[in-house]
Amino acid sequence: MPKNKITQLFNIQYPIIQAGMVWASGWRLASAVSNAGGLGIIGAGSMYPEILKEHIEKCKKATDKPFAVNVPLLYPDIDKIMEIIIQEKVEIVFTSAGNPKTWTKHLQEHSIKVVHVVSGVKFALKSQEAGVDAVVAEGFEAGGHNGRDETTTFTLIPMVKEKIDIPLIAAGGIATGRGMLAAMVLGANAVQVGSRFVATPEASSHKNFKEMVVKAQEGDTKLTLKELAPVRLLKNKFFEDIQKLYTTNPSKEQLIELLGRARAKKGMFEGDLEEGELEIGQISGLIHEIKPAAEIVKEMMEEFERAKKEVSGL
Repeated sequence: MPKNKITQLFNIQYPIIQAGMVWASGWRLASAVSNAGGLGIIGAGSMYPEILKEHIEKCKKATDKPFAVNVPLLYPDIDKIMEIIIQEKVEIVFTSAGNPKTWTKHLQEHSIKVVHVVSGVKFALKSQEAGVDAVVAEGFEAGGHNGRDETTTFTLIPMVKEKIDIPLIAAGGIATGRGMLAAMVLGANAVQVGSRFVATPEASSHKNFKEMVVKAQEGDTKLTLKELAPVRLLKNKFFEDIQKLYTTNPSKEQLIELLGRARAKKGMFEGDLEEGELEIGQISGLIHEIKPAAEIVKEMMEEFERAKKEVSGL
């Protein structure tokens, strides 16, 4: 397919970007997606600095194609993480959950392309002002931490497109070639796909979690814990415990106490489907099998091309 702004910016074959997800996107998944022609991302959010270094080194050995690292800016060891990224000469960084002004220029001074993830128009404009190379606009359908305003992808993409001049990547509820085409018709240059890549052999998440994602139906996920940081979860015992606590009009402190520590690791990495936090998007209702990342990229591109032909006759 002809190159677009994002494939040119990242020097990749297809405008498909694998999201940087905690406990799912290590070097195996990132290298598999990059080798298949997309852009793989190592999710630093669940990694200590030395673990991230190891993943970057392994990813370099597993692919000669571009890959990125996703860094939540609220990360406690952010200075060490950025130092490793610069030392290891990572070419692309996706930042999220924080102010893009803090690190963008510093990274760009080291020839690193910077993309910031946003959930609304206001943040997209702030990112553009901060000088980022592109933005990911992520709709309310997405798994994991999410926007407070609950703006859906279908609404968010054209609204952001109207206001910014830099390349735009759509995220949230995209797992198919048809979804990709729809996002691009709405103004996106590329798509970021998270949930679909969780259900792959290469994702580092636990088999139990992957199987639960495959079994999920429409309506099985819910956005909750808005008082702390809005997060979309699969409904399980932990989710029901949150709902019960909400009936008592809890304080922020009570919610923090229930959440506790390492709840996401317990669910997604260790496979505790009762007490763990299971972050996944609404599109999980459309994911029916665990399959290799390369197959997902290939199928998405084939469906994208078929759908393009079909809609040309409308």
